[in-house]
Amino acid sequence: MIDVINLKKDFGEIQVLKGIDITINKGDIVAVLGPSGSGKSTFLRCLNCMEDPTSGSIIFNGVDIADMRVDINVHRRHMGMVFQHFNLFQNKTVLQNVMMAPAYLKCKDIKKAKRENRKTQFGNLFRGAQKKELIPIEKTKEQIIKETRERAMELLKRIGLDDKADAYPSTLSGGQKQRVAIIRSLAMDPDVILFDEPTSALDPEMVGEVLDLMKELARDGMTMVVVTHEMGFAREVASRVIFMDEGMIKEEAPPEEFFEHPKDPRLQEFLSKIL
Repeated sequence: MIDVINLKKDFGEIQVLKGIDITINKGDIVAVLGPSGSGKSTFLRCLNCMEDPTSGSIIFNGVDIADMRVDINVHRRHMGMVFQHFNLFQNKTVLQNVMMAPAYLKCKDIKKAKRENRKTQFGNLFRGAQKKELIPIEKTKEQIIKETRERAMELLKRIGLDDKADAYPSTLSGGQKQRVAIIRSLAMDPDVILFDEPTSALDPEMVGEVLDLMKELARDGMTMVVVTHEMGFAREVASRVIFMDEGMIKEEAPPEEFFEHPKDPRLQEFLSKIL
């Protein structure tokens, strides 16, 4: 699904990523570990081009999204992102937060199709028998809003927060906010979800409810790339664990091999301090 080839990222004279190569297949759960400042979050933000790579390629579903000529917004629809600090819209209700992106984009697609159809209809006046077909528009804006609302309520019910649909994020606990942020990504039906330390801003008692939802997504086959400090999650759920240090991937292995038989000296030192 994602091929990262010699990915580099510089901030001025500081080289943060020094040539990342990794392949992420459909259904993979990749846990990304490493010390602070190793480039983990920058790597994740480069994957969906929130940070423009300095060089290298990111092939996502057959398209190099690191190419500046590519419309990245088209491909971001298929790549969800969950942030450390939730990034919910505080002036929108929980339901509005979940509905906003899919409703906006689907309505935008209808508007674009109607605009193209008007051009086609005008052009067809001069095309004789060789008329172009119109783009089929199967749903109205009202139908889209209704369906998006129903889908959002289904997702909220899935995480036990359907009774909070009309509440504002400021009234939720940290764990509730992060679960809403996760289903907000799910509402777009993404091919992959990127998690940037999703539990690091939570109180310890709230971490479990977020990890339980992520484990459920893993069981459902969702492809995930997770920057995390949760060693238990990496051991139990990840299909692969990678260790980053100094802007490079120093080791990559299945969880059992990664934790029980680390090869890289820096990884050995890292694990000795946290396990």
